[in-house]
Amino acid sequence: MLFPKKVKHRKWQTGRKSPARLARPDTRGITVAFGSYGLKAITPSRLTSNQIEAARKILSRATGKGGKVWIRVFPDRPITQKPAEVGMGHGKGDPKHFVFEVHPGRVLFEIDGIPDALARDAFRRAGSKLPMKTVVVMRR
Repeated sequence: MLFPKKVKHRKWQTGRKSPARLARPDTRGITVAFGSYGLKAITPSRLTSNQIEAARKILSRATGKGGKVWIRVFPDRPITQKPAEVGMGHGKGDPKHFVFEVHPGRVLFEIDGIPDALARDAFRRAGSKLPMKTVVVMRR
């Protein structure tokens, strides 16, 4: 599972949850940079380390020894939660897990060294493990 070794701030501020701001497309990480094929997000969501790991397992099984997989996201945003049945007040809850906030257009995974049909099928199966809609893109 992915999580940071060390963090400067244990808890982050919540941020705004405006649908217009969430749907704003990303400007970084939007092209296939390392492999031949990429899995691109087309809706906003939060990716947990468990979801990233589930998709990575599918992709690494599909590539075998001949291919290579790149993970282009890393969960570094802490999500806090207060314990069950605790009253209001008494500060913010403890960090529960880490997520990566995905905006539309972000390339999540890349793959190289396997045939076109196999890559598309692997990305289709990996995309089903993720909480957002995805599309397979090729290097231009």
